[in-house]
Amino acid sequence: MGIVMRSNQDGRPLIRARDLNMPLSGVPGPLNAITDVPGVEVGMVTVIRDTETATARTGVTAILPRGKSGVGVPCAAATYSLNGNGEMTGRAWIDESGSLSLPIAITNSHSVGAVHRGVDEWLARVSREVAAQWMLPVVAETWDGYLNEINGQHVSSADAGTALDAASSGAVSEGNVGGGTGMNCYGFKGGSGTSSRVVPIGGTEYTLGVFTQANFGSRKELRVAGVPLGSQSAAPCPMEQDPNWLAADGGGRAVGGAGSVIVVIATDAPLLPGQCAALARRVPLGLARSGTTGSHFSGDIFLAFSTANSGALSSRMETPGEEPELEHLAFLPWGAIDSLYEAVVEAVEESVLNVLVAAEDMVGRAGHASYRLPHDEIVAAFGPAAASIAS
Repeated sequence: MGIVMRSNQDGRPLIRARDLNMPLSGVPGPLNAITDVPGVEVGMVTVIRDTETATARTGVTAILPRGKSGVGVPCAAATYSLNGNGEMTGRAWIDESGSLSLPIAITNSHSVGAVHRGVDEWLARVSREVAAQWMLPVVAETWDGYLNEINGQHVSSADAGTALDAASSGAVSEGNVGGGTGMNCYGFKGGSGTSSRVVPIGGTEYTLGVFTQANFGSRKELRVAGVPLGSQSAAPCPMEQDPNWLAADGGGRAVGGAGSVIVVIATDAPLLPGQCAALARRVPLGLARSGTTGSHFSGDIFLAFSTANSGALSSRMETPGEEPELEHLAFLPWGAIDSLYEAVVEAVEESVLNVLVAAEDMVGRAGHASYRLPHDEIVAAFGPAAASIAS
């Protein structure tokens, strides 16, 4: 098995979980990314900055469900919260209407306002018709305050617009990039990750992809195919070994497993909003495969959408003199979508492992350090087939 020649933003080859022989089930799409779903585009801005007065380790990720050309065209959609200690704007309208028609952005906890404003400004620039009525974009967050000076407001509204402008349907960068730049996962360096599955149903092949911003889990929890890689790892874990680091900021004693995780599911399978909700409810099963038990201090919020049925679920104001027409949704029978549930679980698990493999050591504010899951420990656990890649 050779290295998949995708690159992080600085051009370095990106090694993924499958390259290190981690046992994974299911058939991924060509990119093994959310962008395998036709029309989905992803863009990122990474903010890494050191000055005399500030340390920034953060960013923003933008996801366009139907690409730039499809802004304002609804998708069937739904959300699910495993633990609500977090934020995802726009959920009330998605759950009310069963639809999503605007971009999704993911950033750090204290930059939600700036990013929301930036998405609104971008929409006003690129789609006057959409912006003329009302805009309720989805902006989700996880907390990067261990490495990033989170109160420094390092992500601007312009950064959100830049991420949207940069969105494309190609390969998706992973690890220390975009909104995931300063995140931690299972006491290792965390960040951004993605995966996909090809799902045959009734003679038709559909694609399901996920994008994960992983900032959850304690070191002792991490398990891969039953192997307790977290507790066995020799990598330092300073954020858990010295839980008083938060007290130095006046915030109390840090709790292992605190953080949050955001997962976005996309599919071209034709689904009802209720079926999208059922997909979102399966996300915790995929996360649990890697060991998490779900901390009270972790905001675990998930969104699923279907790009089928373009033209349905509209909710724009009528043009004067226009008569409303019936809309129609084609959808898979409920009894036929178990394979999509399986795809969600598999792809979510793999996206988390891709985060852990792609992420790299990072030093941030106050000298805080976060270390990657060592590749040689993965090789030792899963066999010599990975050795030539890890060396």
